[in-house]
Amino acid sequence: MVTGEGKRPLKTLERVLSKAGICSRTEARSFIGAGRVTVNGRVIRTPDHWVDLGRDRVALDEEPVRLKDRDDLYIVLNKPKGYITTYKDPEGRPTVYELVKDLGEWVVPVGRLDQDTTGLLMMTNDTQFAELMTNPDHKIPKTYLIKASTLLTDEQLDMLRNGVELNDGPTRPAKVTRVRDSGKYTHFELTISEGRNRQVRRMVEAIGSKVLKLVRVQIGKLKLEGLEIGKWRRISPSEL
Repeated sequence: MVTGEGKRPLKTLERVLSKAGICSRTEARSFIGAGRVTVNGRVIRTPDHWVDLGRDRVALDEEPVRLKDRDDLYIVLNKPKGYITTYKDPEGRPTVYELVKDLGEWVVPVGRLDQDTTGLLMMTNDTQFAELMTNPDHKIPKTYLIKASTLLTDEQLDMLRNGVELNDGPTRPAKVTRVRDSGKYTHFELTISEGRNRQVRRMVEAIGSKVLKLVRVQIGKLKLEGLEIGKWRRISPSEL
């Protein structure tokens, strides 16, 4: 959209933040609603507020927001335990942004991993790609390596394969492979095509066990293997 005067482009405020590579449009709406965004020094809480890119000054947390030409960047991080996937944490916990600060480019996580879950986390400055990847309609498979707190029977694993009932509805059928039993624990791989909050942990609890260790090892055909914990690498065009 353009204005009649000077043909300056107009964009909604949430789109400006997204196009600047700062966050996804969903996160932008949250930032705007929280009063963290100003236009010409005035707090704006409406995501659909129109912004004149040739004239208006937009800031997030008092830092200027600028659109710039950039190359799309896609990386995979081997997330350690104890790190969270938000930019800032009011409790002072470490975030994944501390592990990618040498990138020199703002990126957003593609989905989430909770504090105690480790493994494959994609990050990118292509917010449209991030939203596509996390859209549940696309049913992109994600594979986890799990250490259960008990020995699991074949019947319990079959329950996961067929789908279990959670408080927010039944899960889709999953792919399950027993890796090994060691002592009193079962290690297995689980592949799901959903992304509900704490879904894997809740699925294991639904069959009468608990998760002791949870590592995401694959998204689609993108694998974690060979990447040291806490390190990141660029995703190749063929992998994309």
